[in-house]
Amino acid sequence: MLTAGLSESQERVLPTLNVDGTRRWLRPRVSPGRFLTSRRILAWVLIAIFTLLPYLRIRGKPSILLDIVHRRFTFFGTTFLPTDTVLLALLLMGIVVAIFFVTAVFGRVWCGYACPQTVYMEFIYRPIERLFEGPPGRGGVPGRRQTAVRTAAKYGVYLVVSIFLAHTFLGYFVGIDALREWIFRSPFEQPTSFLVMATTTALMLFDFAYFREQTCIVACPYGRLQSVLVDRDSLIVSYDPRRGEPRGKGKRHPGSTLGDCVDCGLCVDTCPTGIDIRDGLKMECIGCAQCIDACDSVMEKIGRPLGLVRYGSQARIAGEPGHVARPRIFIYSAVLLLLAGLFGFALSRQTGADVTLLRGLGVPFVELPDGGISNPVRVKIMNRHDEDVSFRVEVADDVPARLVLDEDPVSVPAGTSVTKGMLVVTPASVFSGGKRDILLRVSGGGETKELKYRLLGPATAEAKEPR
Repeated sequence: MLTAGLSESQERVLPTLNVDGTRRWLRPRVSPGRFLTSRRILAWVLIAIFTLLPYLRIRGKPSILLDIVHRRFTFFGTTFLPTDTVLLALLLMGIVVAIFFVTAVFGRVWCGYACPQTVYMEFIYRPIERLFEGPPGRGGVPGRRQTAVRTAAKYGVYLVVSIFLAHTFLGYFVGIDALREWIFRSPFEQPTSFLVMATTTALMLFDFAYFREQTCIVACPYGRLQSVLVDRDSLIVSYDPRRGEPRGKGKRHPGSTLGDCVDCGLCVDTCPTGIDIRDGLKMECIGCAQCIDACDSVMEKIGRPLGLVRYGSQARIAGEPGHVARPRIFIYSAVLLLLAGLFGFALSRQTGADVTLLRGLGVPFVELPDGGISNPVRVKIMNRHDEDVSFRVEVADDVPARLVLDEDPVSVPAGTSVTKGMLVVTPASVFSGGKRDILLRVSGGGETKELKYRLLGPATAEAKEPR
């Protein structure tokens, strides 16, 4: 029994739960309109981009490859390695601030128009569902009588689509060449790869066939962040209570006390997350504008102005003057520009190889029998090139020193780092106060780097030449 004065939608804890706690399955009605048309066009463009991106190559590299196993991340021809912590940090910070900026200005436009969960759910899986079940009736009841054959066929198509999406998704992480090998080789030859593909497919099927809108309502944290990301001037889908109330199903005539809302319930029936937009802003609203298209069609039929439900800010809906330019917008913009500038500067300073000189393990120096001083040094070389490169290490200044390397030249495979040990042997006479700076040159792959290194020696050494 419902509490007196509360509607069933207000009594629910979540729009996907009935009052008794059982699952409320949502089969939203499709409301044609200008926003649905624009979303559909954008959705198919995004699906095409998502499908084709793993196959496109830029400067001989995949357009996007997130190789977590080898810790190599390629974005549009540029590869980031584990040593690029500054670049990766700036990139992630820029993405976070961009989300803050877009949400502060446009609300949840990402969720309604570009999020893969929304795009695939509303423009692939739900159309498949309506193909087998028919257009949903009042309350989301399937339009056709369900049979075992129809249900099996529907889930069979779901499975095929999920397999395709799973393989496309994996293409971003393993690359198309490796994915092609996974597909055409026997599962018995590559059980781990097959298990990864099967698990990803199962997760896709679970998400889009069963969990569905609950991903947005329960699992995704973005909706819960709305309270801190939006303000009264952010663009959201809003119902105008000043114009719509009191709602009712009577004729609108001069002198009528009824508002424009005829209480038809289409805005609720068409909502993909099952909310009533007339109850105000809710975290479940993904900003898809289906309620706007539904309400506008009703307003056209009864001869009332469009926009009873519309995009607007809370301030403007309340009759207050809105503000596009406000402090948080300027702050987000300034931070974004700063991060973009720092990222561009750091990227321009990137070279084909990173070289680091490290002090050797153990004692800092050894006095040799012939009177020379030996300093153990480690050279770490990160090769960013797409091919193997051999690097030579030599003394770059006039210090009388010789190098003893484990490997000369040092061969470094593409996209990896190698650390090699070497000894720098100098006469004792070169030290002053137990130290002497030396310049070492590392060259390879068309680049040359000169690095300063401080040698250590005895604080009081007899200046004697090696025998």
